[in-house]
Formats: sequence, structure tokens, C-alpha cells
Amino acid sequence: MKSGQITAACFDVPWLSPPERLSLAGNAVHVWRASLDQRSSQADGFLNTLDDDERSRAGRFYFSRDRERFIVARGVLRAILGSYLNRAPESLAFSYNTHGKPALDSESDAIRFNLSHSHGTALYAVTRGREIGVDLEFIRCDLEAEQIAERFFSHREIATLRALPLSLRKYAFFLCWTRKEAYIKARGDGLSMPLDQFDVSLIPGEPAALLSTQPDRGEAVRWSLWNLTPASGYAAALAAEGRDWTLSCWQWPLFGIER
Repeated sequence: MKSGQITAACFDVPWLSPPERLSLAGNAVHVWRASLDQRSSQADGFLNTLDDDERSRAGRFYFSRDRERFIVARGVLRAILGSYLNRAPESLAFSYNTHGKPALDSESDAIRFNLSHSHGTALYAVTRGREIGVDLEFIRCDLEAEQIAERFFSHREIATLRALPLSLRKYAFFLCWTRKEAYIKARGDGLSMPLDQFDVSLIPGEPAALLSTQPDRGEAVRWSLWNLTPASGYAAALAAEGRDWTLSCWQWPLFGIER
């Protein structure tokens, strides 16, 4: 087993520099971590790789920092996928399902991907031949977490959250939220799937898991959940079909560039 790769039975994965030549076996899942706060010159370079729709979306941001973060997020996505496909980033075309899940416009080696970004950090999950979802959230101290949980979480999750010490509830809320989001993103359902119709683990220190699903109870065994720790102050989760895959975590050079 290569350095940086583990099976889906382990807990933590180091964020390593990627190899010079990328390969993506059928049983591999790769997650990339990137900082969206890059130098303006880097953002300008990424802008040249975007299509008209992405440039139009970038232009709608009022604040320059938000605009540049969007440009970098899309530019890094194109660069990563282009590296796997040995294609120029600007040559890639995307399509979106009715709930907004992105996909390559052509069946390029059956590559599947998903992305999430929050508070200047982004995660990109890439695999082949299996559906995948990733979610990343900055842990906000001002969020009324328990009130949101009461509205959206399942009865089982609410009870588990209430049983935790008060000091752990905020973090547990974000563990739960990112795992639920990663799962529905992998399915491609968006928020059309009620969040209270399935249960995930949320106790800090315990493995991420999809515990049960309704109405099809057998759905839970189709998926694996994984806890990710991209940086201090964040919660993140990965969802992927099957259990026969290995995980590698790479950092996009360079993580945390200062302006």
C-alpha cells in the first residue's frame, strides 16, 4: 500500500503532496484540499480557463474576495480534472442535474467528482465509476445549532445530540450536518431528500457511518461515509458508493498561500 493511501476501515488520512503523475484506479477515491485565497495573479490565470457561464457567475459577486474565491474554486477543479484526463482545463465542459450536481459533459473514463467550499477552503472528491459527494463547513460559533437540528435532523440524531455534553454539541452538529450533506450530494438529490429520513453517526471520535435509511433500509449498505479533517475549525465528510475503495488525500500546491 502506497504512502497516503488507506482502506476504508481506518480513521485518519494525512494530506500529502500529490505524485508527479496522477492515476485513478477503479477502487480509488481521491480528495483534494485547496486554499481559495490565492494571489490575484493566480486567480487571473484561473479565470482564463473558465467558460462563459462560470465567468458570468463570477461577475455576479459584489465583493472582490468572494469573486476571486469562486474563480479559484472553479479553476482548481478544472486543473485537477484536466490532470487526470490529460486534457487542458479550459477544454472541459460540465453538465448539471436538476438538483445542481455537476458532472463532466462527456463520459470521460467514467470519472465522477464533487466539490464543496467554505470560508476560503475547498475540497474536491474524485473517483471512477461510483457516485460520490463531499461537504465542508466552517464551524460557526454564532450558529443556533440545536434549533436547526430540531428542524432538520432525525429523532434518533436529535436524541443523540441532546445526550452529549454541552461542550461537544456544536461540533457534533457539524459532524452530522456534513455527513448528511455529503450523502445527499452523492445521491444527487439535493435538499429534495428530507434530512430526517436517514440517520448518520455524530458522536465525536466515533467513525462516520450511514446508520439507517427510509423507506429502503437496504440503501444504507450501499454507501460509505468518511470523516475528513481538512484544517482546524472545519468539519467535513465524504460519501461514496460501495465499501471496496481506498482513500488518498492530496493538498493542492500550495495550501494556504498568503497574498
